[in-house]
Order: sequence, then structure tokens, then C-alpha cells
Amino acid sequence: MEAKKKRILIVEDEKNIADIIEYNIRKQGYDTDVANDGEKGLAYALSEKYDLVLLDVMLPKMDGFEICRRIRERLDTPIIMLTAREEERDKVMGLELGADDYMTKPFSNAELLSRIRANIRRYSGENSVSKAVSAPEKDEIIDLDDLVINCSLLTVKKNGEEISLSKQQYDLLEFLARNRGKKFNQEALLEQVWGYNDFYGDVRTVDVTVARLRKQIEDNPSEPKHIKNKRGVGYYME
Repeated sequence: MEAKKKRILIVEDEKNIADIIEYNIRKQGYDTDVANDGEKGLAYALSEKYDLVLLDVMLPKMDGFEICRRIRERLDTPIIMLTAREEERDKVMGLELGADDYMTKPFSNAELLSRIRANIRRYSGENSVSKAVSAPEKDEIIDLDDLVINCSLLTVKKNGEEISLSKQQYDLLEFLARNRGKKFNQEALLEQVWGYNDFYGDVRTVDVTVARLRKQIEDNPSEPKHIKNKRGVGYYME
């Protein structure tokens, strides 16, 4: 039986750029849809099943930041934001709103395809830090005092209450929890958690994801108990 093709939504108002992206993605065997304004892009994203969304920031009718925010209210679909801006605050804003990564134009076809493959693999669990087990006899638990990770159910509870994490946040937390005592710099985490094994990816993605995760799991994110950082060495859990 032939495997179902992965579907990618391209939200880009510049037709020549959208056409090039669509052509290169389809050559790799993906199915694609294209939306040329923000309102249409949001409608597509919320009404159809996509394995990944490529989302431009500057769009007519609704910008990419608002689209990203609304998608994240309902879906965990991987989002890669595309921007011509170099300003750091725009990159951080996209990640804080729930984007999985961003790419600054112009970018190479090889880099784009690498990021697409890695994010789809991670979202589908193909390179997840914990592999699914058929009918486990007992849930695999990582107990961190006030924080409890159920690696079989992919859930996290803080003081007995389940908290909502994105797939990216969960994978990062579980990876660090499984490797307590070991320190990982941003490049290592991009490789081990994000699946970027060919040097594509911005280390700022890791820093913002850690900051978002700390807001969810730490009593005081500015003085973290769980996810710590040794300057010049990397992130770790004791």
C-alpha cells in the first residue's frame, strides 16, 4: 500500500516566491496548497489537515503573527515562519507565539527542505526522544518532585495538574529529563531534539523555546529549578 503523501500549506503573497517554493517541495514528493493572503491562509490551516505550514510574516488582510497565534489556539501543526526581516524581535515574537522555527529570506532550497523534513519527522514522532510502545504494561514515569512526566502518554503534570505543552516543548523537556546531569549547547539540542543534523537552524530557536517552557513548568522562570543553563556550556537538568 502506497504511503500517504505529506501535505504542506504555503502562505505567501509573492507569487514568484510561492511558485518556486511549491515547485521545489512538490519535486520531493509532498502535496501542497498555496494561500496568497492571510485570511485565506488561516482558513486553509484550520479547515484542512496539513503536516506543516510555511507561513510568511508580511501578508495582506492578516499578518503571519496573528495567523500563527490563531493556529496555535487550536492545532499543534508545525509552523515555519518565513520573513524578510532581520530584526531580532520579529524572530522572537514568532517563536513566542508558537512557531517551531523561522527562516530569513533569501534561503536556499536545501535549507528549506532540511527544515521541513526535520519538523515533520519530529511532529510525527519518527525522531521522538521516546518511542511508542504497543500496549505498555506500565506507564514510564519521570518524577521530578513537583513535575511528573509520563513518557508513555506524553503528558506532564505540575503539582498534580496537567499542563499543556507543544510537541516541541515536550520533546525538549523529556530529552533533558532523560539526560539529567548532562549539559547540551544549542547546536547539540538542535541536532538531538529538533533533528537538524546538517547545520541548518538558528540557536535562538532553542533559547526562546527554553524560555517558553520555563514559563510553563517553573515557579519562578527567572530562577529556574528544573531547566538550568551554565554560561558557555549549555542547558541541563540536575
